[in-house]
Parts: sequence; C-alpha cells; structure tokens
Amino acid sequence: MSPPPVSAFADLYLLTVLAQTRSYTQAARRLGISKASVSMRIAELERSAGVPLVRRTTRSVGLTEAGQQLVEQTRCEFERIEQSFAGIQDLAGHPRGLVRLTAPVALGRQHVVPALAPFLHEYPEIRIELDLTDRLVNLAQEGFDLAVRHSQQPPETHVAWTLCETRSLLVASPDYLRRHGTPAHPADLARHRCLSYLRSGSGQSWSFERIGRKAAADPVVVSVQGPLRANNSEALREAVLGGLGIALLPDFSAAAHLGPGQLVPLLPQWRPGGFFGDRIYAIRPWSPQVPRAVQCLVEHLRSASKGGF
Repeated sequence: MSPPPVSAFADLYLLTVLAQTRSYTQAARRLGISKASVSMRIAELERSAGVPLVRRTTRSVGLTEAGQQLVEQTRCEFERIEQSFAGIQDLAGHPRGLVRLTAPVALGRQHVVPALAPFLHEYPEIRIELDLTDRLVNLAQEGFDLAVRHSQQPPETHVAWTLCETRSLLVASPDYLRRHGTPAHPADLARHRCLSYLRSGSGQSWSFERIGRKAAADPVVVSVQGPLRANNSEALREAVLGGLGIALLPDFSAAAHLGPGQLVPLLPQWRPGGFFGDRIYAIRPWSPQVPRAVQCLVEHLRSASKGGF
C-alpha cells in the first residue's frame, strides 16, 4: 500500500474542521482560505483515499461512513498537535496569536469593544476576530476560542470565568405609562403590551419573585404578548423608549437610559426571574491547556468588568 501524499496530512486536518463546522464557508473562514480551495482540497483527498469522504446536499455538508471513521481515528492526534503548538507559542517572550471571540450584540458594542483597544495596545502581537451575534454560537463547532455571555449556568463541558453580576430590569417609557397605566402586580402584565426577547425554544412568559420572600415561595409566572419580539436588547430598548410597550432588559442595555423622560423601572418589589441570566461569563470549550493569549484576554475582561459592565 502506497503512503498518502504529503499534502494529504494537511487535507486530513481540513476534513476534521469540516466535520466540526459542517460548512465549507465556515471551514474556509476558520482556516483563512477560500471556499473554492476547501472544495478542491477535499476532492483531492477523496481521490487519494479512493472513496467518497463528504456527503454534500444543497442544505448541509456531512461525512460519509469512511469520512467519519477517518476523522474519529485522527482527531486525538490533531488535538495533541494543536495543544503542542499552542504550548510552543506560549514560550515566546510575549503573548501572541489569534483569538476568535464572540459576544451578544448589545453587550459587545457597549462594553466588550471599548475594552479591546487598551488590551490590543498592551499586547500588540495578539490579534482578535470579534463576532457580535445574539445567536447562541456553538464554540467548538464554529472554531471560537472564547465567548462573553450572560447566563444562569454555563455548560458543564466548558470552562467559565465570572466577569460580573447582572440582572434584568422591567421598564417602560413615561409616555406608555400615561396612556396605558402602571402595573402594580406581575399579573397586570397580561393586560399590557409586552415586548419580548425572541429566543429559540422560549415561550412568551415572564417569571417574578417577591423581594424578601423566602426562596421556597413559588414565583409568579405571567403569559405576555405584544406587538414586537426581537432577539436584540438594544432593539427592544429603543422600542420601549418609543412608547411601544413594556420590556425586560438586561441592566447593561437599560442602565444608561434610566432617568426622567427615559426608561422607568417597574414593579420594584419584584425581581424578574433572570431571563438573561444573573452573571456575565467568559466561556471557552474545555481543553487541557488554555493559550496565553486567551488567558490574557480573560484577565483583561475581568479587570474591565469589576463593579459590573
């Protein structure tokens, strides 16, 4: 049996990335090459192997049984190579390399982006690719090194560093309250125009706990409805400021707009049930070694977020 050509070893790694991303576009983006190059190199690898490795459809990319077997048998070796290379990079005098970072749009624009300029001035050999999205990104599959997220509980398969506490605020505009009245109890929200956060798998209901009540007391859960749902807290905030209705917003989106003529906090004796989570974390997929560039960025974000974003 003749050995595979030298180029096949690089193409094998490309196949493992394609297995994770299930997208030629995402694989090309992660590896810094063109989509056409990905397609050409996979085709060359299939010619070398003598069997189809990738199953292509108009809607998705998957692996054949042979392709899956090849990825499973080489994955551990490539992971060790990545870890070894990261360890060698860490021997350099200064932290260096690319960090792929993702964050929600509002949190990223308002707080993460302002923290990056001083970080990159301090570490000129580190580069950052920042992806702002309110979609819940699969970090391992899409090749991200780090995510900033607000959450109740980070996934157990990931490493999480707490950046700061956060909370949800129920707010409306003075104009809306003049026209529709002020709710005195969470149950009153069922009769109001409520602007909900659009999230896959989440229903249109809000939960509230009475402040000072024993933890064992059942929360009040209210089904809400209104003219607008959006997957971005800044969009909801602007709709509230425009008098469209009542919304639950994370404090980092609402805080700068609290005050006369702007956002009015509602139901001060009630605590919303943490729809957006009660902590902001820096999260990354578990690995036995964290690159120094990622460690430095996490420490910088922790320092920048002291006292809350």
